Order: sequence, then structure tokens, then C-alpha cells
Amino acid sequence: MSSPLNSGLRQRCPACGKGKLYRGVLTVTDQCAACGLDLRARDPGDGPTFFVITFFGFVVVALAVWFEFAYEPPLWLHAAIWTPFICLGSVVLLRITKALLIAYQYKLKVGFK
Repeated sequence: MSSPLNSGLRQRCPACGKGKLYRGVLTVTDQCAACGLDLRARDPGDGPTFFVITFFGFVVVALAVWFEFAYEPPLWLHAAIWTPFICLGSVVLLRITKALLIAYQYKLKVGFK
């Protein structure tokens, strides 16, 4: 069994640590290709979204305020910088946070047989 932190950060199956956890951007695969673990009902719910919005939002706002006071850029530059940063950063952090929660659910046997 792979450690939850290792398999979560690598976004791999929590049982074997080898199979991919996602089949799309944020869609969890139905079954691990390596060990056959059933992952259909492994939905961590709104937990990852809450953590990403709360913590990443705080970081983005702090950086945007610092950038505004340090350089006083025009508004279009704020939009050009922060929009892709927020979109890409949110997806990356959601994938990692979701994988970590699924891995810890597996370790604690929450919903797994």
C-alpha cells in the first residue's frame, strides 16, 4: 500500500500507488488500471473546493494587493495576470487536494470495503 501523502501528491491509486486517479481534468476514474480498485463512489464532496477557495483565494488576494501597491499597474494588466493564474492554480490545487482526500479516505477505510 502506498502512503496517502505520496499517492495523493502523485495523483495515483491509493491502494497500489501506480494507476492514474483521474481520467479527465477532475473526473475520478471508475477503476484503477493497475490493481482494479473500484473508485466509482470515491467522491470527496465539497471539501477540496472549500480548501482551495479559502487558502488559494487568500494567497491570490494578498499577491494582487501587494502587486497593486508595489507597481500600480492598469486594471487590464491585473486581469491579464490574475485570471490565468487563478484558473490554472485552482485546477492544479483541486486535483491535488481531491487526490489527497481520496487517499486518506482509503487509508481510514471510509466508504471502501
